Amino acid sequence: MESMGKKKPRPRRSFTPEFKAEIVELCRRGDRSVGQVAKDFDLTETAVRLWVSQADTDAGERDGLTSGEREELAALRRENRRLREDVEILKRATAFFAKETR
Repeated sequence: MESMGKKKPRPRRSFTPEFKAEIVELCRRGDRSVGQVAKDFDLTETAVRLWVSQADTDAGERDGLTSGEREELAALRRENRRLREDVEILKRATAFFAKETR
């Protein structure tokens, strides 16, 4: 009885940049609404709106980070996290060897 009315979450899907660009173009034509395009292609309306918004940002029509800037930021954050871990390991090693040499 607990499972009644509960929907299973949709599995996470990934789409090619070409597919996203095609969906954005369909939305920009104006003959169908974003909701209708999403429904026709079995997509969530939120995802389609985000793709359109990101395409506007990439084209310079809207403020925000472009796709390239987002990728660079993510890579820099990964590198920063790795370097912080490296520094922490070196601090521990320094403390260990300082104790041992006394």
